[in-house]
Amino acid sequence: MRLSLLQKFILKKCYGAKKIKFDCDYFLDFYKNSGKAQPKIQKKIVRRSLENLIDKGLMVGYGLRTPKKWFVKKVKLTGQGRKQAKKVIGEQLKLNLK
Repeated sequence: MRLSLLQKFILKKCYGAKKIKFDCDYFLDFYKNSGKAQPKIQKKIVRRSLENLIDKGLMVGYGLRTPKKWFVKKVKLTGQGRKQAKKVIGEQLKLNLK
């Protein structure tokens, strides 16, 4: 399964924490060191990544779903999500050599 860097970050952060349910703004730490995107756009990107993880079955979303849009307030890892998080944590990191 192909995951973006943000999605990998979300899985690692959920797997390593003591809490079970996470607020969507909890994952904005991904952009803490790099100020490339504006805060409004950062929230939008994080929410889309969470929606994609929910669609893949790696997370469960709590909130409101309309026919066109998700209004996710909290998320939680599923069993499949925990397995994928273990895989992501076990991957070897890339070296940025030129």
